Amino acid sequence: MARDPYRYFRVEARELLDQLGQGVLDLEKGAAAPELVARLLRLSHTLKGAARVVKQAEIADWSHELEDTLARCRESPESLSRDLINRLLRRLDNINDRLVALAPPAPSGAVRGSAPSEESFHAVRPDVHEIDVLLDTLAEAHGQLGSLRPLLTGVERARQLADLVLGHLSSPAASDVTRPAERGLSARVRPLAEELRASVGAFERDVAYRVGQVEREFQEVRAAAERLRLVPATALFTLLERAVRDTAQAIGKRVVFEGRGADVRVDSNVLGVVQGALLQVVRNAVAHGIEAAVDRRAAGKPSEGRVALDVARRGTRIVFTCTDDGRGVDIEAVRRIVESKGLLSAPRETLGSEELLELLLRGGISTSGTVTEVSGRGIGLDVVREAAERLGGIAVLRTAAGTGTTVELDVPLTLAMFPALVVEAAGSAFVVPLDAVLASLRVAPEQIVRTGQAQSVVYDGKTVPLAPLARVVAPDRWSPRPRGPSSAVIVRGLETAAAFIVDRVRGTATAVLRPLPALAPAAPFVAGVSLDEAGVPRLVLDPEGLVAVAHRAEQGAEDVVPRRHAVLVIDDSLTTRMLEQSILESAGYDVDLAISGEEALEKARRARYSLFLVDVEMPGMDGFTFIERARVEPELRDVPAILVTSRISPADRQRGLDVGAKAYIVKSEFDQGVLLDRIQGLVG
Repeated sequence: MARDPYRYFRVEARELLDQLGQGVLDLEKGAAAPELVARLLRLSHTLKGAARVVKQAEIADWSHELEDTLARCRESPESLSRDLINRLLRRLDNINDRLVALAPPAPSGAVRGSAPSEESFHAVRPDVHEIDVLLDTLAEAHGQLGSLRPLLTGVERARQLADLVLGHLSSPAASDVTRPAERGLSARVRPLAEELRASVGAFERDVAYRVGQVEREFQEVRAAAERLRLVPATALFTLLERAVRDTAQAIGKRVVFEGRGADVRVDSNVLGVVQGALLQVVRNAVAHGIEAAVDRRAAGKPSEGRVALDVARRGTRIVFTCTDDGRGVDIEAVRRIVESKGLLSAPRETLGSEELLELLLRGGISTSGTVTEVSGRGIGLDVVREAAERLGGIAVLRTAAGTGTTVELDVPLTLAMFPALVVEAAGSAFVVPLDAVLASLRVAPEQIVRTGQAQSVVYDGKTVPLAPLARVVAPDRWSPRPRGPSSAVIVRGLETAAAFIVDRVRGTATAVLRPLPALAPAAPFVAGVSLDEAGVPRLVLDPEGLVAVAHRAEQGAEDVVPRRHAVLVIDDSLTTRMLEQSILESAGYDVDLAISGEEALEKARRARYSLFLVDVEMPGMDGFTFIERARVEPELRDVPAILVTSRISPADRQRGLDVGAKAYIVKSEFDQGVLLDRIQGLVG
């Protein structure tokens, strides 16, 4: 297959052209012009930079022309006319024609367009949504597979019964029979019993082996899918290094690029958003920040400039920090331009450098004296701010005269793979990012310093608050433990640390942070969820939030309302189980989970529940049948049940009432307030 140097450029350029074309048409329809023009400027600027990287001067020139035209519209909105719209659309058509010409020739004998090319697809990255669907499906399937293990108990029981039958037939009492017919029957049945025992035993071993094998394969597939969903930070470095090199060559400078944090793996969505912003940052650093070689030597610097990108994970956030060793931002020049544009909200002499740099991040301000191919309109920093806001993060600009400039994008993690410490508290497993764990140690009672109700412990010569992790994550289930040595972990926040007593330290693991369902309420110390090897969700704790809770709780245990009722949630959907569990626990109920009607009956026979929350459509025993079965058992007949289902037909509703359900809630009309009111009315 022939090498295609423009493949990825064509894909990126076509995405940009699609957005530019729609934006120009929206302008013609009278859409909000200032905001839309600013967005089109950013898109044109990005297209121009990408074209320069692949040496497509013609496309870059046309993109530059688009910027010129749009910049005039931004300065004078009244200049927007039909002729101008036509001119913009014609130029976009020119760029599109040039992109088509860049496509490699079809193979000899092939019909052009007979097979889909990369032009048919709008991304070179994996389809994130499809991978998420795959991961959810794997988790559900893994959970269903886990439900097979209880069936092995039934197989084991069948083998035991076969053993009993064979034992009875082989006993002296069975062989000491007086009637010949009975002796003959016993002789004929014994080989059959032996064959039954052997068959059941072989079946038991085979099923156990195959279930275990499939579980292991599920784990491998899920791990591979999670790795595919995450992208190493190195995916950015080659692109940014090339951008630095080409920009420096275009303006006659020598600049080297350095990337750090290559082992950090993050959500490809995050990298996709910050990639364009970081391209603008490094181009700005070369064009605005790095001085000419003669000026650098005069300032005692190496003639070769430096631009560096650090990618680091801080707790549950990812931080991209781009630094250069150039001249820094000319604060006074920014002040003059801001003043000339009438953007000052305070007297000139009182506006500090931080406020001026914040204005610079808003875009539309440039300290460049001329408009060139790589700088001059102040658009790049606007892209940075917008990227941070799209991800729910912040962009920070810092500078030091003669030393350099730093641009920092701090965004929350939506998905990330990281080393973690798994601990156990209140009967559940929790995940703490390993880089926030300072130590794991045993704490003797005499090492605990008590002041009133507060507790602390000395670590590394400093006193840090000490709190039971169970009291933080599940205050309703926490009770003081007998005095004795305890396991504890020291967790570091941004500025302080705290110690947490845990029931057990399970060890380290590689965790993948996933967001909670959109409607699931979460405490501020919960960062998300991670699935263990069996697909069971574990809460990922935010170190900063944990430490903050420990410091607030120094006055003693928080006042909590003890949970008075236990609810059994029965649903084969992992997402639904997590959502309902979170809602119920936040409302003050104990919650237990089952993924099938059969498992629910077993649990209900062993424990007392105040209410059943039941799905209708489940493998094996459905929700209707579960309620019918529960109603015939004396210990369960008085436990109220609520059906929560996607089935909306009147016949299904009537059947639910006929079998004894106290309420019928349709998932498409789900309202947590209505659900809690119904439960409150049934159990108090």
